[in-house]
Amino acid sequence: MNLSQKVYGVTFQNPTVLASGIMGITASSWRFCVENGAGGITTKSLWLTEHMGHPNPTIISTEHWSLNAVGLPDAGVEKAVQEVGDYLKNKPAPLIGNVVAGSIEDFGKTAEHIAKLKPDFLEVNISCPNVEDEFGKPFACSAPDAAAVTKHIKQVSGDIPVFIKLSPNVNNIGAIALACAEQGADGFTAINTVGPGMAIDLRSRMPILANKVGGLSGPAIKPIAVKCIADVYAATEGKLPIIGTGGVYTGEDALELMLAGATLIGIGTAVGDRGIDVFKKVCDEMQYWCTNEGVEHVSDMVGAMHKELASRS
Repeated sequence: MNLSQKVYGVTFQNPTVLASGIMGITASSWRFCVENGAGGITTKSLWLTEHMGHPNPTIISTEHWSLNAVGLPDAGVEKAVQEVGDYLKNKPAPLIGNVVAGSIEDFGKTAEHIAKLKPDFLEVNISCPNVEDEFGKPFACSAPDAAAVTKHIKQVSGDIPVFIKLSPNVNNIGAIALACAEQGADGFTAINTVGPGMAIDLRSRMPILANKVGGLSGPAIKPIAVKCIADVYAATEGKLPIIGTGGVYTGEDALELMLAGATLIGIGTAVGDRGIDVFKKVCDEMQYWCTNEGVEHVSDMVGAMHKELASRS
């Protein structure tokens, strides 16, 4: 059974991809993830200049969900150039460079710096929900704003495919995806964290996170991710690849996102819960299920729900 996926001529040995911000700080940590089964790597969100993020505590987790308000800390593009350059010298798996900014102009500047290093794809984080206190509502919450960022980055990205990371915290994610596609987006990552949400300590009667609120991830958000992926796939008629991210813990979770329309599968919170070898575990579980069900190539699963619904209508 074949787990490999080819996206814009780039071969991923399996569909699993390290999600942005999880073990995604240095070239050595990225290689460690590949050694443990990751089919691809997404860098943490890279800023043009140093960004401090939020003070501790920044994360709280239960068996059902996690809240994170790390705040996208980063040393800036100069440090990113060093780490990305180091990894790309002898990359063991494809690299997706994730960029973030507070303005359209800075998105373009950061993307231009990273594009010069020739990562396999650019991922544009227009959707983080826990930096609203600094920058207001994310660009992903408005179709015109999302389209404007897409257009600007496409002007500086050269021949590197651009994936727009979308927010679930909108009324119509499909319409926003379509607006980005019309400005040249080559694909999407769906979804970013949900919320923001809040957790309160009973004894102190205070929010547990220093930022008070954080983005919700973990198993609880998988049904939202499935719906959002399905909406993006339908809106773009299945013509653009999707990196499906949100609540994936098992091989069956990954296959469910693929049925909704995902080509690749981002794994984040599960790294902390199932261990760094979660990529290998998920691939083994996908292989087991597909072999038992007579699926010869995992790409046959991509968007299959939509085809099944069409055949029954």
